Amino acid sequence: MKLQDELPVDHRLLLVWRTGAGLGGIFLIVFGILGLADHPGFLSTEGDDIAGMSTNGALSILSIVMGAVLVAGAVIGGNFAANLNMVVGILFVLSGFYGLTVLGRPDANILNFRMANVLFAFIFGLVVVTFGMYGRVSSHLPHDNPYWRKRSAEEEPLPNGPKTFVKVMRPGPPNPIGH
Repeated sequence: MKLQDELPVDHRLLLVWRTGAGLGGIFLIVFGILGLADHPGFLSTEGDDIAGMSTNGALSILSIVMGAVLVAGAVIGGNFAANLNMVVGILFVLSGFYGLTVLGRPDANILNFRMANVLFAFIFGLVVVTFGMYGRVSSHLPHDNPYWRKRSAEEEPLPNGPKTFVKVMRPGPPNPIGH
């Protein structure tokens, strides 16, 4: 059983995943184009700021490519868009860590990262990952959600009855109070 087959064609989650990918991709494409319009050097560590962040030719081209990938994911849609959002979001968080390691080292800072770029990478990455995980990860998923059905099929149902008369057995050693 594939989860793609379980998700209805017009499910509201598809709109969220597509919107997240599309908006993020458009922002990155605009940032990259504005960065290239300034004619920076390809690996320059000097240049103008675009939207409060520093850029160079390499970062501008990389932004355009990642933006195009996100827009393509929005066009394709479905679970592909959700998975792509999660992967791209993780890559942005990792790029934020890269930026932290090269701050103050002009020889290694080939993407001209500054602290604003690092903060943007972390925040943008977390937002895109959140768009990708929306509707997949929660303790309160609706019962018509295919991800809830997939998880609930693997779990054993809890016994019914008044809470005062239900005792849930937990395997393992007892946990004495105060220790």
